[in-house]
Amino acid sequence: MDSLTQAMFVSASGMRAQALRLRTISQNLANHESTTLSPNIDPYRRKTIHFDNIFDRNVGTETLRVSAIREDPRRFELRYLPDHPASDERGYVKLPNVNKFIETADFKQALRSYRTNMNTFALTRSMFSRTVSLVR
Repeated sequence: MDSLTQAMFVSASGMRAQALRLRTISQNLANHESTTLSPNIDPYRRKTIHFDNIFDRNVGTETLRVSAIREDPRRFELRYLPDHPASDERGYVKLPNVNKFIETADFKQALRSYRTNMNTFALTRSMFSRTVSLVR
């Protein structure tokens, strides 16, 4: 494959990976205050996304892919809410280990990366079209 086609594949793989990252972050934000109805059940655990570069033989270049979505092992926040159905014998409720400020910053970074890949794809496609029109 030519280098313009490879560049489009690289940008497309970046957009796919960042789109999944945005969905994962959105899920974290949606559950940042979710609790359970029982003290014996853990609440929502933050998800983290991990990437790998892989060599795509069909394209002839490295592309980005999501290697795993894992649960964050950090501790849950405890909040004193003695009347809550999920409170333990001391009156504390486990809250998700999601920090909305970190998630918001991650969301902005993922969105910038997605837009950068999208712009790179559009620019490469434009260069490809111009090249084809010059050959005609």
